[in-house]
Amino acid sequence: MTKFESSVKQIPHTQESVYNTLSDLNNVQRLKDRLPEGTTGNEDADKIKEKLQNLTFDHDSLSVSVDPVGQISMRIVGREEPKTIKFESDNSPLSFKFWIQILPVTETSSKIRLTIDADIPFFAKGMVSKPLQEGIEKIADALAMIPYE
Repeated sequence: MTKFESSVKQIPHTQESVYNTLSDLNNVQRLKDRLPEGTTGNEDADKIKEKLQNLTFDHDSLSVSVDPVGQISMRIVGREEPKTIKFESDNSPLSFKFWIQILPVTETSSKIRLTIDADIPFFAKGMVSKPLQEGIEKIADALAMIPYE
């Protein structure tokens, strides 16, 4: 297994509100609904929006189609309120574990770090390591910008 970690991201919301939002994947719909129609003018935001359009989810699982990998699915396998949400791959071409750590900073702010532990074949490690590291960083950036309350 190869581990990838995002940098720590500050969030101007309480640990509890971040946990409550992220631990129920049905909240993804609320986040999708807040995206503006058309393009945003921000290339990264437009790419995230495009990916979210291919996203399906329920309370405990989500699935997204990612080029060139295909369909990636994961489900929540553990919740440790209010500090950790653990996921595992489910019917995905790549076996991985993913978790979100949420820690309080002050009474009104918190910080998060994302970690992926992926089972990458040796021959593919060179091709996927950089995109996985960049991807986890972009996901962390997106989660830091979400309006949690």
